[in-house]
Amino acid sequence: MMPYPVLRLLLAGALLPIGAHAQVAPAPPFPLGTYAYTAYTVHDTTSTDPPTVVQGVGGTLTLNADGTYAKRLSIAGNNGPMLFRQDGTFTLTGDSIRFAFRDQKGADVQRGTFRFDAAARRLRITILGYPTGNRGVYELLATSPAPAVPAPKARKPRRR
Repeated sequence: MMPYPVLRLLLAGALLPIGAHAQVAPAPPFPLGTYAYTAYTVHDTTSTDPPTVVQGVGGTLTLNADGTYAKRLSIAGNNGPMLFRQDGTFTLTGDSIRFAFRDQKGADVQRGTFRFDAAARRLRITILGYPTGNRGVYELLATSPAPAVPAPKARKPRRR
């Protein structure tokens, strides 16, 4: 019998089958949940015109913990709003984001990058376009309140 209970626990954990060890998914680099579209800018490298700031952008992007998403984007048009509905899966790797979905043409994928400003709760997603160099930049704002962060515990003064 081992005299050290901690050592016994460590050895017992090491002897478990590999599948029995808990696997923890890495935390996403920004809070998952619902974001509201606040701006959309199109960068077209085939034109000498400055980037186009699209007017009348609205809607939401919901990113779920199970890797699914729901995009509900609306853009004001001359004949009323243009509505874009897209459901699929997303993956995050470093600062890259990939959206996979099906539309009328079949399976499709959009790739890009993201940047999250925690203080402002803003998410910027840049989707790469065609030809190379073209891109769409979406600005989003978290719609749910920030998750509660526990306050640091007050330290008790030491007695001497």
